[in-house]
Amino acid sequence: MSSNQTAKIIRYALRWIPDKEYIQINYFAHFHHFADLHHPKTYNEKLNWLKLHDRKPYYVNVVDKHQAKTLISNMIGEEYTIPTLGLWQHFDEIDFSLLPNQFILKCTHDSEGIVIVKDINEFDRSQARKKIETALKHNFYYYGREWPYKNVHPAIIAEPYLEDSTDGELRDYKFFCFDGNPQFMYIASGRGENKTTFDFFDLEFNHLNIMQKYPNSIKPLRKPESFDRMIQLSKTLSKEFKHIRVDFYEVNGRPYVGELTLYPMSGFSPFVPDEWDTVFGKWLIVEDI
Repeated sequence: MSSNQTAKIIRYALRWIPDKEYIQINYFAHFHHFADLHHPKTYNEKLNWLKLHDRKPYYVNVVDKHQAKTLISNMIGEEYTIPTLGLWQHFDEIDFSLLPNQFILKCTHDSEGIVIVKDINEFDRSQARKKIETALKHNFYYYGREWPYKNVHPAIIAEPYLEDSTDGELRDYKFFCFDGNPQFMYIASGRGENKTTFDFFDLEFNHLNIMQKYPNSIKPLRKPESFDRMIQLSKTLSKEFKHIRVDFYEVNGRPYVGELTLYPMSGFSPFVPDEWDTVFGKWLIVEDI
């Protein structure tokens, strides 16, 4: 069992602890000091403050991977969402004869119940079933106390498998938006090879000296063709939010919204250098909530 799996088991076992106390325990484990939740200053402190104090009911639909597509379609158009091939409550309900040769299975209520199928003839259904059904039994809220997940109805969706022919992978383009204004973004690449890298950029596509969770790429990354369009779409999608991260994919020059993220890294991921935690925090104004 990996250290990450062990940590998840421990966090879930602590689900009886109240939100504020749990957040402080988890925050201390990552930052080696407690968060100032009375007068938060850093980005990660403010994300955790928002979990406790900004609880608009519609946030549940924002984090639900199925419901969020309707929200996104209503705001910017269905053409920017990834089609849903099917929706089921349990793995055994899936009729795989109706799915294409390549597809992705996702749980609607978490961020880790994902199975990528590049060839259905080599698809290990028993392993996929175990992963999906295990995820369906767990309430994702208890891992980071991201409260909207508590009331998401667990389900499974299938989507087409997408890949960009230029890069040979499906990179993530994630825009940090504050009061309807995107300010920073990062590119997540190398995931298919288990060599994930995160590279931060400003909106002029200047590379920033930031690391968070993963190292920077050792090779330069190209600016996505739809970069300017992503910025404009981010403005529209984030205008009703104090803070949200808008996550895109690009497939042969065409942008798709992957999801909307209310609490990036659940507010438990240090920046290197750590002053960027304060820089990001200055953009997130929580005093008027």
